[in-house]
Amino acid sequence: MNTVTLAEAKAHLSQLLDQVEAGKEVVITRRGQPVARITPIERPKQPVKSLAEFRQLMPRWRKSSAELIRELREEGL
Repeated sequence: MNTVTLAEAKAHLSQLLDQVEAGKEVVITRRGQPVARITPIERPKQPVKSLAEFRQLMPRWRKSSAELIRELREEGL
């Protein structure tokens, strides 16, 4: 985490944003007290291109669907 004064932040905003893009966090202080924190944003997840690709991402079940439904019926759910 990098800490800078407000005056430094104003003078070097582009450089601070480069640091944030690189994954670092920057705290801006005024009169020695922290007043703001600049952090990188989370990148949005990429959409799945096809159903087959989505299925590959899903974890495998240990039992078949039919077995799971049969067990739920036997339990009265």
